[in-house]
Amino acid sequence: MLYHITVALSDQISGLNVFRYLTFRTGGAIMTSLFFIFLFGPKLISVLKLKQGKGQPIREDGPQQHLIEKQGTPTMGGIMILSGIMVSTLLWADLSNLYIWTVLFITLGFGAIGFYDDLLKVTRATAGGFSGRMRLLLEFMIAAVGVYVFIRIGDPEMSSALAFPFLKDTLLQLGWLFIPLGMLVIVGAGNAVNLTDGLDGLAIVPVMIAAASFGMIVYLVGNAVFSEYLQVHHVRGAGELTVICGAIVGAGLGFLWFNAPPAMIFMGDTGSLSLGGALGAVAVAVKHEIVLAVIGGLFVLETVSVVVQVVSFKLTGKRVFAMAPLHHHFEQKGWKEPTIVIRFWIIAVVLALVGLATLKLR
Repeated sequence: MLYHITVALSDQISGLNVFRYLTFRTGGAIMTSLFFIFLFGPKLISVLKLKQGKGQPIREDGPQQHLIEKQGTPTMGGIMILSGIMVSTLLWADLSNLYIWTVLFITLGFGAIGFYDDLLKVTRATAGGFSGRMRLLLEFMIAAVGVYVFIRIGDPEMSSALAFPFLKDTLLQLGWLFIPLGMLVIVGAGNAVNLTDGLDGLAIVPVMIAAASFGMIVYLVGNAVFSEYLQVHHVRGAGELTVICGAIVGAGLGFLWFNAPPAMIFMGDTGSLSLGGALGAVAVAVKHEIVLAVIGGLFVLETVSVVVQVVSFKLTGKRVFAMAPLHHHFEQKGWKEPTIVIRFWIIAVVLALVGLATLKLR
């Protein structure tokens, strides 16, 4: 909104030309979402505490100390995250850009699914939400619409192709098969972040790290000059997604203020599904699906630990980990929660640096 207003007035007021710069508007998006949550977060937490009573139901098959330490903490903190992202993006982004609306559609769609799941858990006072199959079906439907739009608005030679890191000229043309691939990336990212969200501050910081990394990638890929210099595939119009990545970082910082141990609120599925979906959508939009698996490698590890645990138990009757996802395994091994969280943050930073290295090593 501000972009369109200031561009219209820039001929009369030359100083408003600063709003044309993505870097300036991304900085504005970070600060807006951050202060929006600072301003409205405490009130939302109070309302959620009042409405939810006992707070988020704690899994009985999870670590036993959680039944004591985390009981009564409200959930659905993703509402404040989504609100910050939405307000900030609408304020600072170029709203004529279809990439913006498509990523917002996926983000809010996944957020709505997570919200309904959280609502069922709270109202039924159970850790189980609605049908997993139905949830996945809805996620795939939303992702399919988003990927279809990406194909339609992208350049024909790039829109349905898979790019490979470290290989500057290699594109695998998939045609309409790109839609199921993109769906898997987006749904996989959403559920991977959802699985990671199990300790105070554990998921939100790696999400911010990934969003900041993709903010840099999107800015470079969306700029014809920088993409040519770095020999990465240029995606025309996708640079505007830098604003959404900035909004995610700012909203994440604001939420972390209230989610830092001991957490005053949990993001719930409302936050984890939407944030993961947003990261997956941005990766698909800028043709960096494989790089997402590197930058978001922590989420991949958490997901793989669950898959390995389930498959091993069904086939052999034995568990590979003391408990899955992976962070619960280390809890069962005696690691303190802050130790696990900070060490996982370090892993997320290292993986992000590896992912960013793919921009130059070609």
